[in-house]
Amino acid sequence: MSDPNAPYKNTPWYTEEHHIFRDQLRRWVEGTLTPHAAEWEAAGIFPREVFEEAGRRGYLGVRYPEEVGGAGGDIWHTMVWSEELPRSEMAGLAMALLVQSDMATPIIGELGTAEQKEEFLRPALRGEKIAALGVSEPQAGSDVAGIRTYAKKDGDDYVISGSKMWITNGTRADFITLAARTDMNDRYGGVSLFLFPTDTPGFSVGRKLDKVGNRVSDTAELYLDACRIPKRYLLGQEGAGFYYIMQNFQGERLVGASSGTAGAQLVLNKTIAYAQDRKAFGKPLTAFQVNRHKIVDMETQLEAVRRLTYHAADLFGRGVPCQREISMAKLMAAQTAMRVVDECVQLHGGMGYMEEMYVARAWRDTRLLAIGGGTNEIMKEILGKLMGL
Repeated sequence: MSDPNAPYKNTPWYTEEHHIFRDQLRRWVEGTLTPHAAEWEAAGIFPREVFEEAGRRGYLGVRYPEEVGGAGGDIWHTMVWSEELPRSEMAGLAMALLVQSDMATPIIGELGTAEQKEEFLRPALRGEKIAALGVSEPQAGSDVAGIRTYAKKDGDDYVISGSKMWITNGTRADFITLAARTDMNDRYGGVSLFLFPTDTPGFSVGRKLDKVGNRVSDTAELYLDACRIPKRYLLGQEGAGFYYIMQNFQGERLVGASSGTAGAQLVLNKTIAYAQDRKAFGKPLTAFQVNRHKIVDMETQLEAVRRLTYHAADLFGRGVPCQREISMAKLMAAQTAMRVVDECVQLHGGMGYMEEMYVARAWRDTRLLAIGGGTNEIMKEILGKLMGL
């Protein structure tokens, strides 16, 4: 594609300020992060300093108010942030930073006390503390109300025991926005949220999980054995955690749709360049009508899901209820991105199956979008209920 910014033009939501921010962010990503893609993928982790640098530049707090250490931007700055991170060519790095900026911390900004924001949110936005979101468990992935990690009141403390699974940033998080059950007899009203420092005695990382894709992010199994934390680390009201998590999922799914779509667009752009240069039977691959039409179909599908995602972002940014639109965007992005990236592998032929090619890594990475943050099936269940089915 001659103009890499073409998908982000001709929209009423991106202002000149957003375009300047995109250019600045892209220079940082492509100049500082992308050159290390192969190295960090092989290592299975990226340096902690990336969090610190992103924090110093204001990226981790781009949409947060200045009074808590944010940059005071809007939802469209967040959309730019989520769209440009895939240019690192490391979906795992994008996911880890988005967990920090848009999954583990927004709920602290919304519910946290002044003391909680000072102790946890401000240093997270500066990149000085790494955050994780601790909801999923070995027997409770999509079923959030089924978590068994238990927090029992004991005087002025809570004592927490249990385990968490598939936790991004889990091996090196300084704190976890943690879901635990405070009432074993109330399925939905018995879940609460806590801010949990990982230096608490009794906490341990069981193992770093060996994933198919997104390998540059650390994903962990965690254990909590009679971990004692003060009551002041309760986030919001006791017993309201399930409902907080459901609301927090909206922002998570929105940036997932945005980042996934942008990642697939990057793969398509690289594939177009490859197809224009690669010759078969004496002609470029794009000289064959079947390939041109495939590329046009993919570009059209990505444009459609991008516009649906922008519509959802507009509603979300204005505080309009948009569970329907966000669920549709997340579902459509997951289905479209996987279809596009798979077709791009096919257009690369044998080279597309080589680990040395970015398209091969992207193929493995993209598969997670249909699982993480709510599976495709969960999105369909949500939409079915909203449709009265």
